[in-house]
Amino acid sequence: MKRVLSLLLALMLFANLAHAQQDPKAGKILDQMSQKYRSMKAFKATFAQTLENPSSKVKETMEGDILVSGPKYRLAVSGQEIISDGKLMWTYLKEVNEVTITETDAEAEAMAPSKIFDMYKKGYKYAYAGTEKQGADTFDVIELAPEDRSNPIFKVRLFINQKDKSLKSWQMFRNNGNRYTYTIKNFQANPALASDAFSFNKAKYKGVQVVDLR
Repeated sequence: MKRVLSLLLALMLFANLAHAQQDPKAGKILDQMSQKYRSMKAFKATFAQTLENPSSKVKETMEGDILVSGPKYRLAVSGQEIISDGKLMWTYLKEVNEVTITETDAEAEAMAPSKIFDMYKKGYKYAYAGTEKQGADTFDVIELAPEDRSNPIFKVRLFINQKDKSLKSWQMFRNNGNRYTYTIKNFQANPALASDAFSFNKAKYKGVQVVDLR
């Protein structure tokens, strides 16, 4: 569960150096990126997360899927699923075939994947950090940092495609030396949505144990 919450925090905290001032150029690019995704009724994507800690010689990669529509989302990664309809949250653990139901709260809402492209607008500093070429594409690099210095994440570096303002990848730097890299592998705008896309359908999970904490 901690690993998934860390992932959610990373998918949702678009956060430069702590003393940086707001950079108008970076702000314009971020606004363009945000508008791109906010104009979609829904989107789904597959992604890869790589955890690195050079001092501990750790490097681990896992893949996941995410589906988002407005405040609703469905995240699947490493044998776990987190589903939210904006009011209720279901956390399913495949290994023990158990789902926990809770009401969403302010903290959960602040971390929701549906907020991912707007998080920079409040509580973060941002600055333009140049460009980087990856294959045939050129990316604007934006660095962000939380205004709250007690935040364990001190910097996030985003790579935004100059051509279509899509977010290709980002790196999250934590005070404990861990660095997380997230890369979007496949992206689909406005996919068809099943009627139960953002709720837990017990019938599809034979023998599941339900823990209702509402």
